[in-house]
Amino acid sequence: MAPDTVSLRYFLLLAQELNFTRAAARIGVAQPALSARIRRLEAELGTALLVRTTRSVELTAAGAALAESAPSALAALDRAWETARNAAAGHLGTLRIGYSLSTGAETVPALVDRLMRDTSGLEVGAVPMATPEISPAVADGRIDAGITRGEQPGRGVRRFLLRRARIGVQLAQHHPLARHQEIEIADAAAYPLRLPDRAANPVIHDQLSALFRDSRPHPRFHTPAVAFDMSQRDLRDGTTLAPSGEAAATTQPTGLTWRPLRGAPTLTYHLVLPREQSPLHRRIRAVAKTLAHELHWLPD
Repeated sequence: MAPDTVSLRYFLLLAQELNFTRAAARIGVAQPALSARIRRLEAELGTALLVRTTRSVELTAAGAALAESAPSALAALDRAWETARNAAAGHLGTLRIGYSLSTGAETVPALVDRLMRDTSGLEVGAVPMATPEISPAVADGRIDAGITRGEQPGRGVRRFLLRRARIGVQLAQHHPLARHQEIEIADAAAYPLRLPDRAANPVIHDQLSALFRDSRPHPRFHTPAVAFDMSQRDLRDGTTLAPSGEAAATTQPTGLTWRPLRGAPTLTYHLVLPREQSPLHRRIRAVAKTLAHELHWLPD
């Protein structure tokens, strides 16, 4: 049986002082209590650790060997305890985040960077996924967390509002509407409107198309043949507009710009976590909440 660590730590202080009175004072216990601890330690080891006389205290061979080897053993034990505490607090482990491509331009990189900077023992892997697959993957444990645009349906998960973003349109810099700081919804509806494929995100597709429901004449919607075209070639013709959140303003290809739509509601971004949450999940939630506050993702 391993000796109790309190007695071992008391012994190490006594081995330094070689004086029960001074060692007891450093520890903050009565001298009889220290003597009882040392006797218990010797009984557990089955050997004497000290030679006591009325005038001195000396280490036996066993005591000297223990005084030399015990500090490294205690340090290793301290590290083990700290590792366990960090794991229990969600500071250690591997975190798998699934995200929709539309959140990958700004929101996900900011969250991943903050998690890795604030939690050095955490390994974070982020993978793009089709939006409808994210909530089910969180629910069945294939990923630990998800970031989606819109409050996506799905059982077995909890959704936390992470960000609100204005809705606007991407358009060519030479487009006639680009000279306005804000664009009227009716004015935008007069031009061809590119919407994401509904199968990729029904919630956002329906929200964006609903903006123009009452416009006359009816807007001309189309879905690009390429699901995610970084060059935005279909907008460069100077006619087509692409309704999108304001995060698009930070990742514009050359020749394109973004303008808000006057009176449009906000797009929402959500952190998706399992309904039953571990310390790691609670850590993600805490970091995300702090980040949203610092970056003003959720204005009052």
